[in-house]
Amino acid sequence: MPLDNYHIIESTLREGEQFSTATFTTAQKIEIAALLDDFGAEMLEMTSPCASPRSRSDIRAILEQGFNARILTHIRCDINDARIALDTGVHGIDVVIGTSPKLMQHSHGMTIRQIIDRAAEVLAYIREQSPDVILRFSTEDSFRSRESDLLRVYLAVADMGYVNRLGIADTVGVATPTQVYRLTDELVRLTGLDIEFHGHNDSGCAIANAYAALEAGATHIDTTILGIGERNGITPLGGLVARLYTLNPAYVTKYRLELVADLDRLIAGYCGLDIPFNNYITGSSAFIHKAGIHAKAVLADPQTYEVIDPSDFGLNREIAIGHHLTGWNAVRSRAEALGLQIDNDTLRDITRHIKTQADNVALSAAEIDTILRQAGEASL
Repeated sequence: MPLDNYHIIESTLREGEQFSTATFTTAQKIEIAALLDDFGAEMLEMTSPCASPRSRSDIRAILEQGFNARILTHIRCDINDARIALDTGVHGIDVVIGTSPKLMQHSHGMTIRQIIDRAAEVLAYIREQSPDVILRFSTEDSFRSRESDLLRVYLAVADMGYVNRLGIADTVGVATPTQVYRLTDELVRLTGLDIEFHGHNDSGCAIANAYAALEAGATHIDTTILGIGERNGITPLGGLVARLYTLNPAYVTKYRLELVADLDRLIAGYCGLDIPFNNYITGSSAFIHKAGIHAKAVLADPQTYEVIDPSDFGLNREIAIGHHLTGWNAVRSRAEALGLQIDNDTLRDITRHIKTQADNVALSAAEIDTILRQAGEASL
């Protein structure tokens, strides 16, 4: 379980470009890449240079920045694609081909034997042309592929000796964590190669599946900022960080966690999105405590109802008090924050007043502060 020795392949500039409202300019791609590099993402995956002339020039523009992150691109298992990718000078090439019956029939039309032969041709060519390039081979739609076909392909590719890493792709988001664990564990044991997991979120399991892959021995996880990507997207960067942080904050200390909010805001702005209220870490409600029992406990010890410390991400918690569920401890805490000296009996009276008023309309923070200041002045 390499939870202290995994790598993030950040694919906002590849998978993320496939999101419905994502159209990044070259300058925007450089800005996104720079922030991800500052965050500490180990690898940045970019759209295939075969997609368009600008896709090719964008890869070169990113490479020119001299980031610490390794720059990868994603191509079909095709010799011409490989030639174009090598010409860009990328640090790594991610090769993919479909192995499910549907993709074999409707995408490339090859048999498993032909897939293996094609892989041998393309991977050998890449390795001969660039002995040091980071090389990954992945099946597409892995979890709707026949297990016997998958193993036949993976073992054949592993035996070729060309690749650094094998990829597993839950392309349509159908896998369960149990299935991901089992396949990852099997490949780790049978091949000894690094394993990468790419999981779509069509059924809401992308984060759980990514964690299952890591638990089974995967070394690389694909993410995008806010989880953007084809359809419902893939494992969100912030969601993966949150999952690992709650197990042990040490698992994510290699990253600059305070940049998660900046990354989410940047992509939300470029894609014309609102960050969901319940988004991992950066949602507007992520660290708001409302119920009186919760607020009292959090004021005494935040860990009673917080598994993530917002200060580790450069964020703050909020105790909401302008509602009928509020408790007097929360009201007292706000009075103290304002530097007011109000006796407990008066604070309890104020709390009852807030509850009565808020049964009809919630009070704003400014209205609460006005009430408290008036009470503070009266007590002088």
